[in-house]
Amino acid sequence: MKHLQEEILRLKKEKDICILAHSYQAHEILEVADFVGDSYQLSVKATEAPQKTVLMCGVKFMAETVKILSPEKTVLLSHPDAGCPMAEQLDAETVLQLKEQYPGCTVVAYINTTAELKTVCDVCVTSSSAVEIVKKLPNDKILFIPDINLGNYVKAQCLAAGIEKQFIFVHGGCPTHAKMTAKDVEKAKAAYPNALFLVHPECRPEVVSQADFVGSTSAIMQYAKKSDAKEFIIGTENSIAEHLQYDCPDKLFYVLSKDLVCHNMKLTTLPDVYNCLRGISGEEITLEPEVITSARRCIDEMLRLGG
Repeated sequence: MKHLQEEILRLKKEKDICILAHSYQAHEILEVADFVGDSYQLSVKATEAPQKTVLMCGVKFMAETVKILSPEKTVLLSHPDAGCPMAEQLDAETVLQLKEQYPGCTVVAYINTTAELKTVCDVCVTSSSAVEIVKKLPNDKILFIPDINLGNYVKAQCLAAGIEKQFIFVHGGCPTHAKMTAKDVEKAKAAYPNALFLVHPECRPEVVSQADFVGSTSAIMQYAKKSDAKEFIIGTENSIAEHLQYDCPDKLFYVLSKDLVCHNMKLTTLPDVYNCLRGISGEEITLEPEVITSARRCIDEMLRLGG
């Protein structure tokens, strides 16, 4: 593995390629990346990188977001089959029909959506910015897509702040996070009674309600690193518990369930990264100029509102 990592480091320098790795990737991939983090955070880092070619080790919607924000750059996806079931649950035509069915709504799109879907939405949000942005929206009628669990979390936080908005949800969400149940939490807490429970808002409300901390992947990692506590149950993709154990060897990290695994993220391997740098695998992301322009509007609105 070390020899392959050295070859990757040599090739990315030789070909002047920036490697982005989502936090759900395997640890050996994170070690060769220029930037590691959440999906939107990585796309912003790509705009700042001097390299003209960017390799995304993640899933397709993430690479599309990189292309939207850096249309002048060549954007590569490490594995062409690495999609996101949540991002693919809706299409633009369906959203247009929903807008007709629920007129007057502000359409809020989670960043975990395709470029095509973003073209027909009003504002984009991340898991860390969704609550604050929805609070700031002047409209009290919200069509939140596609993740019903994140949407319910946003709704609950708005109500807790005394802000009443009418939320309309369409069945959708992350199948990996949505698999977790209250029984999984009960089992984990019984096994590790001294551990704090940190959870992603893509989980079901019955899971989120039992958390000691709720936040994005990056927020979960930062909380665990800064906390004085020594034991944690991690309620998001299992690779995060592994990465935290590397970063904080004096603490203990437990997975909520062995089934909390994103198989699309796991498609990318270190050899995939190597072969993509060699130009014999991977996929170049191409988007029509009008798609980039239209999809960029809802991201710009997110930035305007402070996301």
